[in-house]
Amino acid sequence: MAMKTLHFETTLQATPARVWDELLGPDGYRAWTAAFGEGSHFVGSWDEGARIRFLGPSGDGMSAEIAEHRPQALVSIRHLGVITGGVEDTTSDSVRAWAPAYETYRLTEVPGGCLLSVSVDTAPQWEAHMQETFPKALALLKGRCEAA
Repeated sequence: MAMKTLHFETTLQATPARVWDELLGPDGYRAWTAAFGEGSHFVGSWDEGARIRFLGPSGDGMSAEIAEHRPQALVSIRHLGVITGGVEDTTSDSVRAWAPAYETYRLTEVPGGCLLSVSVDTAPQWEAHMQETFPKALALLKGRCEAA
């Protein structure tokens, strides 16, 4: 399956430290990822090499590991499989057709704030959804980061 890498970008009037905390902190993460699904959350660690699960309220979601972590600068997620009904699948043909897939967040300090650049490997059947939803998610993140 040919994956496509999508790119998104937004400038936030906030420090990289503030953006980082909202991007990866449990409360901030729940808030901005609600654009993808209300109740989205993670279980695990953002530390480089750590396993992490990205889940919806049902417990279904994605299993991944943190490929790279440079605080307040970059986090790269290596998606390895899916979780359905509490069962992790990293070996089926349907998963191996796309895994690993990467999702990377880069923060760059700019005058008056922070530029957030996102790249995400996407399967063709998810491209339209990501193109529609990611800008909404980044708008939620921007709102939180720029709130007084």
